Amino acid sequence: MKKLLFAATAICMLLALNVNSANAAVNNVTNETKLADFKKSATGTWEGKMDGKTYWYKLDKSAKLWWSTDGKKWAAVESGMWADKDGKWLKIGDGKLWWSADEGKKWSEAPEWKWEGPQGEWYKFDAKWNLWVNKM
Repeated sequence: MKKLLFAATAICMLLALNVNSANAAVNNVTNETKLADFKKSATGTWEGKMDGKTYWYKLDKSAKLWWSTDGKKWAAVESGMWADKDGKWLKIGDGKLWWSADEGKKWSEAPEWKWEGPQGEWYKFDAKWNLWVNKM
């Protein structure tokens, strides 16, 4: 009887390990797919909205921020800040992407250097300030 109970317990444990391994493999593939969905931006520009008006932003080679309302005439953004879909302010400083949820009083590094645009698209920078886009 003890051998039968031991065998049944061992089989249950092996089945449980097999299920967890399969789920882990699916999670890894899903995470890799999400990362792979980001594509390097051909234009290096991203969209933002403020007061119902659309603005386009881009960085120059020294990571200085520029904006445009038509994509043709560009002007430097003196504050160096733009807002994400939720109204968090973002800026570049000390070689990092920062964001603030309290209108610039406190800043923290933006997780994964990502933010959401007004149309639900996601943007992120890599270490060389190349822009990557994920349009879900």
